[in-house]
Amino acid sequence: MRFTMMAVTGLLCVGAFMAGSTVDTQEPSRLGVVWTSGDRDVALKMVFMYTLNAKRQGWFDEVRLVVWGPSAHLLTIDDELQAEVAQMRDEGVELVACKACADSYGVSANLEALGVEVKYMGQPLTDMLQGNWKVVTF
Repeated sequence: MRFTMMAVTGLLCVGAFMAGSTVDTQEPSRLGVVWTSGDRDVALKMVFMYTLNAKRQGWFDEVRLVVWGPSAHLLTIDDELQAEVAQMRDEGVELVACKACADSYGVSANLEALGVEVKYMGQPLTDMLQGNWKVVTF
């Protein structure tokens, strides 16, 4: 097969245009951290450090902390944990809590006062797991 110089030049120009294209079709990277542990050391020494830095350092575009189970109660009684969660919120980490669990501990209103969205999480967690989220649980 023979190509003329004009055809080859045209192909090179199209290739260069495509390579230099700034159209970003990649979906944002998403991290979901499901915090279930009632152990404050786990929260301070692992969960909160990683979650905050994942957002602050740009390791993921979107970061969501899901407060579920015993962690819901722990968060409402520990001032240091509350300050850490406020810092995460200020950095752009999305904060949500499982309503069923929070209601069972009687802390839904307390969590909302801390800026945590309280909602039923079964379907949202399923959507994260089936979607393009990376999900870790502690």
